[in-house]
This record gives sequence, structure tokens and C-alpha cells, in this order.
Amino acid sequence: MKPYSPPYIPASEITPKDTFENRRAFLQKAGFGVAAGTIALLNHPVRAAETAVKSPIIQPVGAGKKIAQYKKTAFGAEEKLTSYEDVTTYNNFYEFGTDKSDPAKNAKLFKTQPWAVSIEGEVKKPKIISLEDIIKLAPLEERIYRMRCVEGWSMVIPWLGIPLAKLIQWAEPTGNAKFIEFITLNDKQQMPGQNLPVLDWPYVEGLRMDEAMHSLTMLAVGLYGEQLPNQNGAPLRLVVPWKYGFKGAKSIVKIRFTEKMPRTSWMKAGPREYGFYANVNPNVDHPRWTQSSEKRIGAGLFAGRIKTQMFNGYAEQVGQMYAGLDLQKNF
Repeated sequence: MKPYSPPYIPASEITPKDTFENRRAFLQKAGFGVAAGTIALLNHPVRAAETAVKSPIIQPVGAGKKIAQYKKTAFGAEEKLTSYEDVTTYNNFYEFGTDKSDPAKNAKLFKTQPWAVSIEGEVKKPKIISLEDIIKLAPLEERIYRMRCVEGWSMVIPWLGIPLAKLIQWAEPTGNAKFIEFITLNDKQQMPGQNLPVLDWPYVEGLRMDEAMHSLTMLAVGLYGEQLPNQNGAPLRLVVPWKYGFKGAKSIVKIRFTEKMPRTSWMKAGPREYGFYANVNPNVDHPRWTQSSEKRIGAGLFAGRIKTQMFNGYAEQVGQMYAGLDLQKNF
């Protein structure tokens, strides 16, 4: 069962709106939309996937630093963004604590360089691959996605990353690969939340192969034109915008291709509450709260709830993958 988190007022709900708008104007003038090219990313040393690979393209400049160049896309260009302050201070990252404000406080010293990811299982290229080499698989691009949490709140975030499909194509899955399992860092010294039996650590998530190959599915290394902050899953996290937020595995160190459906962390912790698919579905309530509406973080203390859309509004792009599947049973 997910522990209760006390109420928390996001930063933008006490910060004047003009302050946020001025910051957005500054970011736009600073040239955060330049063409795709080389990048300077991420920070500090850590042991990952049991073998750390230092990457010269990743400079020790610190989380939150500007990413040199990336390509803007049309994804979500019409959306009103959630403020950087809210995106980086209102987080679910139980490895650093269960309160929404804990990750920003407790992840400050988390070390994310060097970093590597172990590619395992049903692939022709089982290998430990550096973060640098993952980034080289495709041009870095920005996509603005609506993100919906199972607890009933939502955000709109400009992610920076590459399509997960590029890594999958590089790895060359065998015909037995039907699912992909994502395993995150297990380090109790750096991640104080792992000293509590909230979940069976390390955190594990998974996708069906067609979900992982979908063009909307990303491996993110940044947001808001900057390197991914520690509290948001640095240096590498999964982003699947039509699913509830807990599917977005953070600080990934292993990607395993499997024939059988992985048993994920929240499935083990609460199988009645958290299914494998975790598709945003306003017609299937969580046992403890409705999923038919949501609260947009940063909208203001007196803003009403908004209606939740099927597949978080991405039904046209992803709905066909679930044709014939009972989405009440396969939640």
C-alpha cells in the first residue's frame, strides 16, 4: 500500500505568476531551441550497472545546467507548461523519501557520473553501454508531454531525450523478446528511502515490446532545456505519457529483454491497486480514489479539477495497441 503523504503546496501556488512568466521569457531569449547537435550533459561519479563507464561527452557541470543543443519538436507545442519550480520540487521518487518534497531535499548529493546501463536478456547485443553511447543513438529532442499521476495530479513537462526505440533497435532483440524490464539503481547510501521497506528494492518497471517501440516512448536525460535534476530521475529515466507516472522508471541501470511479463515493484506491493499496464483510464478507479478527474499542479489553489482523458489524451496515437484487450481487467 502506498503510504500517506501530507498535503504540500507547490511553489507556483505561492510564487507570483509574473515571476514565472518572466523566467519563461528569459529561457526563450537564451536560445534553448537551437538545432540538434553535440551536447554537454550530467554530473558526478557513481557506480552503475556494476561497471561504471566514464564518458568524455558528459561534463561534470551539475544537474540543472543548460544542455548545449537539441531539436525542438511539435509534440505538445500548444500546451501550457507546468513551471520548472513545480516540476522539480513536487516529485514521486520513493528512493529519496515518500513526501513530495523529499526528493528535492534528499537527492542533492546523488552522484550520476560516470553512468552506464546493462543491456541484458533476449538480445543479440548484451552489453554494458555508457550514457554517452545511449545519447549518440539519436539526436536529442524536446517533447512536451502531459503527465498524469495515479494519485490524481498532473503536469505538462518539456522533456529532453531520445526515442526508446533507438536503443531497442541497436540492441537487436531476439524473437523471444516480448517485454522489456527496467531496473533502477539500488544504493542505500545514496538513496535514503531504500532503507525503508516501502517497496521491494530495487525499483522495477516494464513495458510490452510494442509499447516500448512506440514513437511517444522516451528515454529522458533532461527537462526545460536543462540536464535532468536528480529528483526527476537523473541521469536517465523512462517517459511513457499515456501511462500513470509510476511507470516512469528513474535512474535506470539495467534494461532486460524478457519473454515473460515482468512483475513490477508496484504490482508486488499492491496488486489490487497497480496493474502492469497502468494506462491512464478515467473509467477505472483506483480503490482509494477516482481517476475520472485530475488536479493540474500550478493551476492555483482555487482552480477546479479537470476531466481526465483516456490514455491521457493520446488515444489517437496509442489506442490501437489495446484493441480487444479488456482494460478493466488489464488495468
